[in-house]
Amino acid sequence: MNRTTLSLIAGATALAAVTGFAAVSAPDPGAAERRTGAATLPVERTGLLCPRPSTSDLAETTYTSFTPVTEGADDKGTAVLRSAAQQSAPDEDAEGEDEKDGEKAGKDENDEKGEKGDKDATEGDQADKPVLQLEEPGKPVTAEADGADAPALVGTADGRFASGWTAQQTTEVAAGTGRGLQGVACSAADTQFWFPGASTDGSRTDYIHLTNPDDSAAVVDVELYGKDGELKTTVGEGITVKPRSAEPVLLSTLTAEKQTDVTVHVVVRSGRVGAAVQALDDETGGDWLPASADPSGRLVLPGIPKDATAVRLVAFTPGDADVDLKVRLAAPSGLITPAGNETLHLKGGMTAAFDLGELTRGEAGSLVLTAPDGSVPVVAAVRVLRGEEGKQESAFIPAARPVETRATALDNTAKGTTLSVTAPEGGAEIRVTASAGTKGGTPQTKTYSIRPGTTQDIEAPVPAGLKGSYALTVETRSGGPVYASRTLASTEGGVPYFTVQALPDDRGMVAVPDASEDLSVLQR
Repeated sequence: MNRTTLSLIAGATALAAVTGFAAVSAPDPGAAERRTGAATLPVERTGLLCPRPSTSDLAETTYTSFTPVTEGADDKGTAVLRSAAQQSAPDEDAEGEDEKDGEKAGKDENDEKGEKGDKDATEGDQADKPVLQLEEPGKPVTAEADGADAPALVGTADGRFASGWTAQQTTEVAAGTGRGLQGVACSAADTQFWFPGASTDGSRTDYIHLTNPDDSAAVVDVELYGKDGELKTTVGEGITVKPRSAEPVLLSTLTAEKQTDVTVHVVVRSGRVGAAVQALDDETGGDWLPASADPSGRLVLPGIPKDATAVRLVAFTPGDADVDLKVRLAAPSGLITPAGNETLHLKGGMTAAFDLGELTRGEAGSLVLTAPDGSVPVVAAVRVLRGEEGKQESAFIPAARPVETRATALDNTAKGTTLSVTAPEGGAEIRVTASAGTKGGTPQTKTYSIRPGTTQDIEAPVPAGLKGSYALTVETRSGGPVYASRTLASTEGGVPYFTVQALPDDRGMVAVPDASEDLSVLQR
């Protein structure tokens, strides 16, 4: 075998392990016949972006970062989150200032340089200081920020910290528009996002937060779709997001049309960004609306709280074709059809909303939406209310990706945490691990069986001797597909604060073809 062939194989293997572009799922039967073997390896490098938490001076934000222990991971590495405003380049004016100082007569040059050197070193340390940096896999770390100055974060992880790296920000706002508990999992950069469930109505203040992790500017188009089709926008095209910065865009400034239910489509022309919608209401608080799973003919919206007092489904099909969605609720007893909402009609290119009332009626539940033959792709999300009128709080659950191998939820506490798991197609066995606490505690693990077609709010393990908050990691052991979400809840002044985060697969493992199967191709 010549050296060129060896280098190509090594390069392809390293690229797959670093980027995670290879599929985690099992190969198709045809591919299996062509394979001689494959290895599943931990991803070696990954990135996450966290939007700016709040514009309220009353906001109290907790950032959390965590990587589960992964067998086969490197023994070295870092996981660092920094403010998006921090720049890695040195101060461009530093050299010029040194020259000016040297020209000044009658000064001790050595003393002056020494004082300036100390000052530059101090400022450099402050500029480069991470907001969060992991010390070891298996133990979460937290940082806190108050008020409207809490920054958007840009982070990277490599080596032993890359596989399964997860970050979360949780914000409590005591009063004003959007008061309540707001949570969002930090996400990877991408080039396209769908957000059904946003609004340009006068009672709502919705922002699309765009975060650019790269050293070059990104150019983004924001399209809005209402009940009659695409809304006319004034400045939605060609939005520039500066390098390593975050840009919040108020949706109501993009169009003169006021609509209760809007689907936001973010398309990146140049570069890549992280994106999330912050939906704030005058009366019912607010929360983050993460992107829906990619348009599909089958969607699962996991973990609607059992005490939800109102559930509003917002759905959109990007194409021109109409579709009648079949609606089912995966309850603890199995799949049922909600009375009066057996099917929902969507017109192509138009946002549709449906009030499903007290859908769960005191039981755990997840929505399962299906287009006939899966032929028409759809995106969807639900807005959930808890509490009685005058003391209500809201949260959003978009259509989610399944937990194919592993997923993690952060910032859990001994009380007020609910883990909801559904297996709408077939039964599954899952393993749930509670990590060590941020300030102490011993990890605990339990195994659960999820019956086919059901949703279960499981009694998740809690670290022994817990101090602080902890991570919950869900692993699919058999069966599936499995979908999961986590709810954080508390009560403040009689208002049921809460936030829900779906748990998509962490994509921490990648299937890398065995070198021998590429060898024959390269030797042709």
